[in-house]
Amino acid sequence: QVQLVESGGGLVQAGGSLRLSCAASGRTFSPYVMGWFRQAPGEERERVAAISWTGVSTYYADSVKGRFSISRSNAKTTVFLQMNRLKPDDTAVYYCAAGPHSGDVATMYENNYTYWGRGTQVTVSS
Repeated sequence: QVQLVESGGGLVQAGGSLRLSCAASGRTFSPYVMGWFRQAPGEERERVAAISWTGVSTYYADSVKGRFSISRSNAKTTVFLQMNRLKPDDTAVYYCAAGPHSGDVATMYENNYTYWGRGTQVTVSS
């Protein structure tokens, strides 16, 4: 079992920045891919970013490319999502997820992830 706890959400004005963190505990010795998803009210959950166990491979949704950056700690137990130039459309609950490698990180969708955090709210005001 892996437990994931997100932090760093909050209220920010458009154009501002936030840094989300996701701390993993439990069976963290397995080579998990870590991902960030988000869900806005009335919308389906969407992929935002993902990072391989080594940190070499990453994936970003088109909507966040050039603005968001995913990284993970050297100990592999914490993953970060640096969010810059935030827009009101980025408002959502952000979820951290972990799953065993299954091909390229870009091809790992929601059902490929085994463990999920409870989410952290990000609200961007205009």
